[in-house]
Amino acid sequence: MAISARIAVIGVGNEFRRDDGVGPAVIARLQERAADRPLPAGTTLSSSDGEPGRLIGLWENTELAVVVDAAHAHPGRPGRVHRVDLDRHGTWQSGSSSTHGLGLGEAVELSRTLGRMPRHVIVYAVEGADSSLGTGLTAAVAAAVDPLTERIEADIARHRDAVARGEVPGL
Repeated sequence: MAISARIAVIGVGNEFRRDDGVGPAVIARLQERAADRPLPAGTTLSSSDGEPGRLIGLWENTELAVVVDAAHAHPGRPGRVHRVDLDRHGTWQSGSSSTHGLGLGEAVELSRTLGRMPRHVIVYAVEGADSSLGTGLTAAVAAAVDPLTERIEADIARHRDAVARGEVPGL
């Protein structure tokens, strides 16, 4: 029996602002790897500028949404990856440090208020070093792309296995 659950993986960022492009870079890597190891049916890979309405549209009616975004941290360690599982944390922490003025935090809270929140949301925030104009990730952030891609593939596999066992992951 085929198991199908809608899954959205969304890379938030701007490829023309150096490390802010880590989200789209992870999406590109997932697309490359999917040529040899296809993702489960119903999985979509998208890039977004992080505008709340667009994010909600990308993750609406999903069982699992995985979001990758660049983050600021003080003191920072470029390339360090933070995982936030919104099932465990309930609501988005105010003051969360995305590189976007409005975006992910507002999308989460608005989506929750409107009853359009995915069943399970995982956010990966990657600490960046350089968000100036230009293309290409810094070495430390680029080094995080492949391991993060593997973590996301594992998250998708765990979710698919839980659905196959009849478990309802998430909220």
